[in-house]
Order: sequence, then structure tokens, then C-alpha cells
Amino acid sequence: MKKAIFLDRDGVINELSNSLQTQSPRSLKSLKLKKHLIQVAKYLKTRKYLLIMITNQPDVSRKIISKSSVEKINKYIKQKIQLDDIFICYSKDDKSFRRKPNPGMLLEAKKKWNISFSKSYLIGDREKDIKAGKSVGVKTILIPNKKKKPLIKIKSKFTINSLKQVIKLIK
Repeated sequence: MKKAIFLDRDGVINELSNSLQTQSPRSLKSLKLKKHLIQVAKYLKTRKYLLIMITNQPDVSRKIISKSSVEKINKYIKQKIQLDDIFICYSKDDKSFRRKPNPGMLLEAKKKWNISFSKSYLIGDREKDIKAGKSVGVKTILIPNKKKKPLIKIKSKFTINSLKQVIKLIK
């Protein structure tokens, strides 16, 4: 079985937009990748991890951003850091099995890629990410948003301050 790093998109792979850092980028032009992202992605690839982005994009169903804009952003990210796959939930319904904190996208990835959850990690910036990871037994890494202190009731396995710390954490 393979091992994977599941990456949340907004807040982990890229910076959040607007002054409060709470908004997903609305276009490729407004996308700003996180510092050290490419270095960390290359390192994880040398460690033989699959890189899989798991992202909720409910603004599509809210008609705030088009599906094609999200796909354009995701395609750019995939090329830039050599993602192996992307799983997206466009639903705004928290009851949707695919929408984090529910495990649907993670289970789809496991089945498609023959992934061992016990050898894998999920990196997120919100409680929804951590809950999703814990629900399937992956090790969870929280990178909290520095500008917006998230209310996290569920404890992640690891909490780090920057993406670069992943290199010291994952061997």
C-alpha cells in the first residue's frame, strides 16, 4: 500500500485572500502560494509520498466563483507542486459525505490509489480538516491561521507554525 500526504488547499497550499485572510482566491491572478511550498513538496516526493489535495470549494455552489476558475487554480497548483491527484467537494451542505469534516474524499483517494491511512498524513488549517483526517486514522498536522485564531476543539497529532516545519516532522 502507498503512503500519502493529504493537503488542504486554502490556508495550507495557498494564502487566504482579503485582509482577514479568510477568503479563498477568486482567480488565478489572486492566488499566492505559501512560502516554502515547492521545497516541501519536493522533499515529500523524495520520501515517496503521494501528494493529494483534498479541498472543499462551496463558493461554486454559492455562485461566488465559477467551477472553471476553481479548476484553473487547481490545475496551476497541480503543475507547480506535482500533485498526484485532486479531490474537490463543491457542496455547501455539511451533510454531504464528500465535504470535510466528512471522510468521503479521503476514502475515494484511498480506494483509487491503494493508500494506507496509518502511513499517511493530512495537513490542514481548520478543525474540519483535522476531523476528516482523524475519522479515517491518518496522522493530522494543523497549521493554524496566524491572523485568524481558529477555534479548534479537536486536537491534531501535530501543530506547527509553518509549512517548512513539515520537513523536520515527516521523515
